Amino acid sequence: MAGEVRQLDDRKLAVLRAIVQDYVGTEEPVGSKALVERHNLGVSPATVRNDMAALEDEGYIHQPHTSAGRIPTDKGYRLFVDKLAEVKPMSAPERRAIRHFLDGAVDLDDVVARTVRLLAQLTRQVAVVQYPSLTRSTVRHIELVALAPAKVMLVLITNTGRVEQRTVDCPGTIGEIVLADLRARINARAVGLRLPDVPAVLEELPAMFEQIDRPAVNTVLATLFEALAEQNEERIMLAGTANLTRFGHDFPLTIQPVLEALEEQVILLRLLGETTDAAMTVRIGRENAYEGLNSTSVVSVGYGSGDESVAKLGVIGPTRMDYPGTMGAVRAVARYVGQILAES
Repeated sequence: MAGEVRQLDDRKLAVLRAIVQDYVGTEEPVGSKALVERHNLGVSPATVRNDMAALEDEGYIHQPHTSAGRIPTDKGYRLFVDKLAEVKPMSAPERRAIRHFLDGAVDLDDVVARTVRLLAQLTRQVAVVQYPSLTRSTVRHIELVALAPAKVMLVLITNTGRVEQRTVDCPGTIGEIVLADLRARINARAVGLRLPDVPAVLEELPAMFEQIDRPAVNTVLATLFEALAEQNEERIMLAGTANLTRFGHDFPLTIQPVLEALEEQVILLRLLGETTDAAMTVRIGRENAYEGLNSTSVVSVGYGSGDESVAKLGVIGPTRMDYPGTMGAVRAVARYVGQILAES
């Protein structure tokens, strides 16, 4: 008996999968006749009709109007995504194109800008990329350069390619030897640490310098701590909003609430989810907390330097999206961005 139920579930799942694929591809409600003709389901049209009736009763598909066709519901897409046998891999030429396009980036801003444009082109949807979080970044190097006898340029470089620059006006002259000593001591203690953990290991540095040099050392450190603590990492870049106009009929009344939501950075950050969660996330329709996005799906994943996720990227589109292809593109791009950050 259990075997029969399992078989029925698999068969209904095959019918649901076929309905999702056809509806995403044709934009037309799918009828049993079309399913039998286009898919090798191995059962009679009557059985397919019965399975469709059962799927409708269970809330996985519904009839949008009096036509014979059915379309997936959010619940149907959810089951389809959860039961995906595999995410569609990018082809070798696509992978080469991604690599070539992203490798040309000159700095972190350029990496983010290229990534968001590339994602929008690959998926033909709205792409969102979060800048790497400073609080989750580590120190790669801290440079101190004398600009004048009492003026120093401080440059903080993180493992994610972020570069923060500050000009420090010291209360008195700071000599080259003292500056070189300070630079060496800071880097010896701070390199490899997360930014929030750096101040604690540098607090006692001033005591290691002559009394006359301490005011200048204190000023440099105060500026560095300021740069480390700034919470300006919650930045997001968006591309491909115009792609939504291709899907006008996928939004029940108007596209306006979707466009309004895309202007709100807080909403976008919430949509991408917690940075700490690097796994692929797919939120479908009403699973998105913001009401204006109830007719959309969001596919997001973490990217980072090494094994750790430092930020998220993803795409937003109508619920009628090519989930295997979109998930494949998002995952591939995230992987390449991570490699570039690790190599930079």
